[in-house]
Amino acid sequence: MSLAGRTIVMSGGSRGIGLAIAERAARDGANVALMAKTAEPHPKLEGTVFTAAERIEAAGGRALPVVGDVRDAEAVTAFVTRAAEHFGGIDIVVNNASAIDLRGTRDLDVSKYDLMQTINTRGTYVLTKAAVPHLEASDHAHILTLSPPLDLDPRWIGPHIAYTLSKYGMSLATLGFAHEFRDVPIAANALWPRTLIATAAVQNLLGGDAAIARSRTPQIVADAAYEILTSDPASLTGRTLIDDEVLRDAGVTDLSHYRADPDGSEDLAFDLYIDRDLDPAD
Repeated sequence: MSLAGRTIVMSGGSRGIGLAIAERAARDGANVALMAKTAEPHPKLEGTVFTAAERIEAAGGRALPVVGDVRDAEAVTAFVTRAAEHFGGIDIVVNNASAIDLRGTRDLDVSKYDLMQTINTRGTYVLTKAAVPHLEASDHAHILTLSPPLDLDPRWIGPHIAYTLSKYGMSLATLGFAHEFRDVPIAANALWPRTLIATAAVQNLLGGDAAIARSRTPQIVADAAYEILTSDPASLTGRTLIDDEVLRDAGVTDLSHYRADPDGSEDLAFDLYIDRDLDPAD
């Protein structure tokens, strides 16, 4: 199945995983509406919502870039309405925008706690809620959230409670959407990478060049997202999925080309919320 002519609304997407997902869909001829805060270049963050739109159109899609904050519910509703009017409907929601701060309780300001909850969990709810009336009119409705599998092991909760609450909240909301809208049907799934992904967050917050060398590229998540978004909404829903497992189920056995370090001299590093007993084979 192709995404040609399908319309995606996405939070974030100026760079990294969100942009990779958008470009992969654009190769089919999809329409992508992006709502992101980055309107001007940033010294540590490559790309803006406008440069992302240029890349989407260069890949073969149509783009609608909108500067906005997912924390503003009225702005989100206006964005969704504008996208539906511009492209003639909405088929897919991608909850991509996310904030990260891994500090523990002693060190994390309440304002940072609030930031993560409002962008991550609340943003997922607000964007999806605004899009549901349009998804109900689609014959290929999907909600995809970039959030982790749910694991109540204290090692995932204790070190960074606020961040984990916000990301698990995204996954819980998505599983709830799958149940609430199963009869439409609107598929709702969460997707998470097995390994670190070479993004600005990893570069700037999680270890710099050394972490990037142990990462995979955003393309692995984009290709996994594509497999999910081209699936039958009635048959794949209510799952928390891992990128390389999705690809292996689709018959992709060689994942070596996804390495950010083309020499492959460093062991890949697992992402958060992934069981270290699982082997992320190349």
